[in-house]
Amino acid sequence: MNVSRFSLLAVVSFALAGLLCSQNQSGKVTNTKAPGNQAQIERGRYIVENVAMCEQCHTRRDEHGNADRGNWLMGGPVNIEPNYPAPDWAQTEPRIAGSPPGTDEEFIRLLTTGISRTGRPPNLPMPPFRMTKDDAQAVLAYLKSLR
Repeated sequence: MNVSRFSLLAVVSFALAGLLCSQNQSGKVTNTKAPGNQAQIERGRYIVENVAMCEQCHTRRDEHGNADRGNWLMGGPVNIEPNYPAPDWAQTEPRIAGSPPGTDEEFIRLLTTGISRTGRPPNLPMPPFRMTKDDAQAVLAYLKSLR
């Protein structure tokens, strides 16, 4: 390949990379092509699976008590019971994979303020999260990436 073809290829490659990537505040380059930002989805996956531990309630269990990866975050009966009288304790957990209940704005409000789409805190055992908006958006992006 001669120098002019290599130069043209390099210019086109850098231009395409500039369209598909951006720098975040820490200077890291992240992929931002539609439909979702992969770095944001991975951040959401980390929060869901390692911090908030959403599968503890929103994923059915097998006969050994292990999370059923085939029904990951698809909801089901609540796996834990209160050790005190709790009349508002939820009996079932909603599916959150694919499209969590409510609008995107309602879901973000739930995760950032602890207030559900009903205008009240969700029934226990759902904790009253107080995530940052960025974290809540990352969680939503991850959940929407699941099909």
